Amino acid sequence: MKRHYYISESLQELVDVETELENEGVTHAQIHVLSDDDRAVEQHNLNEVEAVLKQDVVRSTEIGAVVGVVAAGLVLLSVYLSGIAETTGWVPFIFLAVVALGFCTWEGGLFGIQVPHAEFQRFKTALTTGKHILFVDIREAQEAMLAKVINHHPQLELAGTGSATPDMVISAQDRMKAFIKSMP
Repeated sequence: MKRHYYISESLQELVDVETELENEGVTHAQIHVLSDDDRAVEQHNLNEVEAVLKQDVVRSTEIGAVVGVVAAGLVLLSVYLSGIAETTGWVPFIFLAVVALGFCTWEGGLFGIQVPHAEFQRFKTALTTGKHILFVDIREAQEAMLAKVINHHPQLELAGTGSATPDMVISAQDRMKAFIKSMP
Protein backbone atom coordinates (compact mmCIF):
# COMPACT_ATOMS: atom_id res chain seq x y z
CA MET A 1 0.00 0.00 0.00
CA LYS A 2 1.01 3.59 -0.58
CA ARG A 3 -0.09 6.74 1.24
CA HIS A 4 -0.98 9.86 -0.78
CA TYR A 5 -1.05 13.27 0.92
CA TYR A 6 -3.13 16.27 -0.21
CA ILE A 7 -3.48 19.75 1.26
CA SER A 8 -6.80 21.58 1.27
CA GLU A 9 -8.17 24.78 2.71
CA SER A 10 -11.76 23.49 2.74
CA LEU A 11 -13.10 20.75 4.98
CA GLN A 12 -16.26 20.61 2.87
CA GLU A 13 -14.14 19.73 -0.13
CA LEU A 14 -12.55 16.93 1.88
CA VAL A 15 -16.03 15.66 2.78
CA ASP A 16 -16.82 15.52 -0.94
CA VAL A 17 -13.55 13.72 -1.74
CA GLU A 18 -14.11 11.22 1.07
CA THR A 19 -17.66 10.52 -0.15
CA GLU A 20 -16.48 9.99 -3.72
CA LEU A 21 -13.63 7.72 -2.61
CA GLU A 22 -15.96 5.62 -0.45
CA ASN A 23 -18.42 5.36 -3.36
CA GLU A 24 -15.53 3.98 -5.45
CA GLY A 25 -14.71 1.28 -2.86
CA VAL A 26 -12.12 2.93 -0.63
CA THR A 27 -12.95 2.12 2.98
CA HIS A 28 -13.28 4.64 5.78
CA ALA A 29 -10.15 3.22 7.46
CA GLN A 30 -8.06 4.16 4.42
CA ILE A 31 -8.93 7.88 4.59
CA HIS A 32 -7.79 10.31 7.30
CA VAL A 33 -7.75 14.05 7.83
CA LEU A 34 -5.03 15.76 9.84
CA SER A 35 -5.87 19.24 11.07
CA ASP A 36 -5.19 21.59 13.94
CA ASP A 37 -8.95 22.25 14.07
CA ASP A 38 -10.13 18.93 15.52
CA ARG A 39 -13.58 20.28 16.38
CA ALA A 40 -14.30 21.28 12.76
CA VAL A 41 -13.05 17.92 11.47
CA GLU A 42 -15.40 16.17 13.90
CA GLN A 43 -18.33 18.40 12.92
CA HIS A 44 -17.80 17.46 9.27
CA ASN A 45 -17.78 13.74 10.22
CA LEU A 46 -14.37 13.20 8.69
CA ASN A 47 -12.08 10.39 9.81
CA GLU A 48 -9.65 12.36 11.96
CA VAL A 49 -6.22 11.24 13.06
CA GLU A 50 -6.35 10.09 16.69
CA ALA A 51 -4.64 12.49 19.11
CA VAL A 52 -2.11 9.91 20.26
CA LEU A 53 -1.12 9.19 16.65
CA LYS A 54 -0.42 12.89 16.04
CA GLN A 55 2.42 12.57 18.51
CA ASP A 56 5.56 10.47 18.08
CA VAL A 57 4.78 8.15 21.01
CA VAL A 58 5.16 4.80 19.26
CA ARG A 59 8.43 5.60 17.48
CA SER A 60 9.96 7.24 20.57
CA THR A 61 8.93 4.30 22.76
CA GLU A 62 10.61 1.92 20.32
CA ILE A 63 13.78 4.02 20.40
CA GLY A 64 13.62 4.07 24.21
CA ALA A 65 13.29 0.28 24.24
CA VAL A 66 16.38 -0.09 22.05
CA VAL A 67 18.32 2.22 24.39
CA GLY A 68 16.97 0.16 27.31
CA VAL A 69 18.19 -3.10 25.77
CA VAL A 70 21.64 -1.56 25.34
CA ALA A 71 21.60 -0.26 28.94
CA ALA A 72 20.48 -3.63 30.28
CA GLY A 73 23.18 -5.36 28.24
CA LEU A 74 25.82 -2.97 29.59
CA VAL A 75 24.69 -3.64 33.17
CA LEU A 76 24.91 -7.39 32.70
CA LEU A 77 28.18 -7.19 30.77
CA SER A 78 29.84 -5.00 33.41
CA VAL A 79 28.68 -7.35 36.18
CA TYR A 80 30.01 -10.35 34.28
CA LEU A 81 33.37 -8.71 33.55
CA SER A 82 33.80 -7.44 37.12
CA GLY A 83 33.00 -10.84 38.63
CA ILE A 84 30.86 -9.27 41.34
CA ALA A 85 28.01 -11.70 40.63
CA GLU A 86 30.15 -14.54 42.03
CA THR A 87 29.84 -13.07 45.51
CA THR A 88 26.35 -11.60 45.47
CA GLY A 89 24.55 -13.65 42.80
CA TRP A 90 22.87 -12.57 39.57
CA VAL A 91 19.36 -11.79 40.84
CA PRO A 92 19.91 -8.12 41.86
CA PHE A 93 21.73 -7.36 38.62
CA ILE A 94 19.11 -9.01 36.43
CA PHE A 95 16.52 -6.97 38.29
CA LEU A 96 18.59 -3.81 37.68
CA ALA A 97 18.82 -4.66 33.96
CA VAL A 98 15.03 -5.10 33.75
CA VAL A 99 14.50 -1.80 35.57
CA ALA A 100 16.92 -0.05 33.16
CA LEU A 101 15.05 -1.49 30.19
CA GLY A 102 11.65 -0.45 31.57
CA PHE A 103 12.82 3.03 32.55
CA CYS A 104 14.37 3.79 29.16
CA THR A 105 11.26 2.53 27.35
CA TRP A 106 9.00 4.62 29.59
CA GLU A 107 11.15 7.74 29.13
CA GLY A 108 11.11 7.26 25.37
CA GLY A 109 7.30 7.22 25.44
CA LEU A 110 7.16 10.33 27.61
CA PHE A 111 9.48 12.12 25.21
CA GLY A 112 7.30 11.06 22.27
CA ILE A 113 4.19 12.59 23.81
CA GLN A 114 5.86 16.00 23.54
CA VAL A 115 6.98 15.69 19.90
CA PRO A 116 4.80 15.80 16.78
CA HIS A 117 4.80 12.61 14.71
CA ALA A 118 7.88 12.48 12.48
CA GLU A 119 5.78 11.71 9.38
CA PHE A 120 3.67 14.86 9.90
CA GLN A 121 6.54 17.30 10.56
CA ARG A 122 6.62 18.34 6.91
CA PHE A 123 3.04 19.65 7.18
CA LYS A 124 3.64 21.90 10.17
CA THR A 125 3.53 25.13 8.14
CA ALA A 126 0.35 24.14 6.29
CA LEU A 127 -1.37 23.14 9.54
CA THR A 128 -0.45 26.34 11.37
CA THR A 129 -1.89 28.40 8.50
CA GLY A 130 -5.27 26.69 8.88
CA LYS A 131 -5.00 24.15 6.10
CA HIS A 132 -5.96 20.49 6.40
CA ILE A 133 -4.11 17.38 5.26
CA LEU A 134 -5.98 14.52 3.61
CA PHE A 135 -4.12 11.26 3.42
CA VAL A 136 -5.34 8.14 1.70
CA ASP A 137 -3.81 4.67 2.00
CA ILE A 138 -4.30 3.05 -1.40
CA ARG A 139 -3.75 -0.43 -2.74
CA GLU A 140 -1.98 -0.60 -6.09
CA ALA A 141 -5.20 -1.64 -7.83
CA GLN A 142 -6.91 1.55 -6.55
CA GLU A 143 -4.31 4.03 -7.84
CA ALA A 144 -6.15 4.89 -11.09
CA MET A 145 -9.44 5.38 -9.25
CA LEU A 146 -7.76 7.76 -6.76
CA ALA A 147 -6.28 9.79 -9.62
CA LYS A 148 -9.73 10.02 -11.25
CA VAL A 149 -11.37 11.28 -8.04
CA ILE A 150 -8.58 13.75 -7.28
CA ASN A 151 -8.78 15.16 -10.83
CA HIS A 152 -12.34 16.30 -10.00
CA HIS A 153 -10.88 18.47 -7.21
CA PRO A 154 -8.24 20.79 -8.70
CA GLN A 155 -8.12 22.82 -5.47
CA LEU A 156 -6.38 19.90 -3.73
CA GLU A 157 -2.63 20.32 -3.62
CA LEU A 158 -0.57 17.14 -3.94
CA ALA A 159 1.77 16.98 -0.94
CA GLY A 160 3.65 13.77 -1.69
CA THR A 161 3.51 10.12 -0.82
CA GLY A 162 4.73 7.94 2.01
CA SER A 163 4.46 4.57 3.63
CA ALA A 164 0.93 3.47 4.44
CA THR A 165 -0.70 1.59 7.26
CA PRO A 166 -0.26 -2.12 6.52
CA ASP A 167 -3.12 -3.69 4.57
CA MET A 168 -3.81 -6.25 7.30
CA VAL A 169 -4.33 -3.44 9.86
CA ILE A 170 -6.79 -1.64 7.58
CA SER A 171 -8.60 -4.92 6.90
CA ALA A 172 -8.83 -5.58 10.64
CA GLN A 173 -10.26 -2.09 11.20
CA ASP A 174 -12.83 -2.69 8.46
CA ARG A 175 -13.85 -6.04 10.00
CA MET A 176 -14.10 -4.48 13.47
CA LYS A 177 -16.31 -1.68 12.15
CA ALA A 178 -18.56 -4.20 10.34
CA PHE A 179 -18.77 -6.30 13.51
CA ILE A 180 -19.74 -3.28 15.63
CA LYS A 181 -22.41 -2.25 13.11
CA SER A 182 -23.88 -5.77 13.21
CA MET A 183 -24.29 -5.62 16.99
CA PRO A 184 -27.82 -5.03 18.23
